[in-house]
Amino acid sequence: MMIFISAVAALVALGTAMVLYMGVRSAPATDPRALEISAAIAEGAGAFLNRQYRTVAMVGVPVAVVLLIAFGGWMAAGFVVGAVASAAAGIMGMRVSVQANVRVAEAAKQGFRPAFDLAFKGGAVTGLMVVGAGLFALALFAQLLIPDDFKQLGHVQLQALIGL
Repeated sequence: MMIFISAVAALVALGTAMVLYMGVRSAPATDPRALEISAAIAEGAGAFLNRQYRTVAMVGVPVAVVLLIAFGGWMAAGFVVGAVASAAAGIMGMRVSVQANVRVAEAAKQGFRPAFDLAFKGGAVTGLMVVGAGLFALALFAQLLIPDDFKQLGHVQLQALIGL
């Protein structure tokens, strides 16, 4: 039952992140110069993430292979699922940050409160994505690996959860 509640909480976090993201996206961004700067920042952020994830993959793939050889498939799978969930949250976080910045600047023309509200929502997306993706991956692995009575919980299952 606790695993189910965890999965539901994760999905609520991910759903809330998407609602906040859509709210940020729906905020006006009309200043042509700000949009031009935002597009340049988005291009740079995309290039940064591409380079960062290529570098991370050059380290992550060998680590996954070592985990596979040393500890087995479940730990390596946990490591890969955790890395993919983290990368997805990072990509979404960068995207919403870039999109929120130009809209926060626009909202600041109306005052501090609208700008702060929009900035807070934009930042919350990243946090909720990280927590939701991580918790959902953990709940999924727990459901697959942990026996109902915990009596048969073995070393392999614990290693997979540690790998995650």
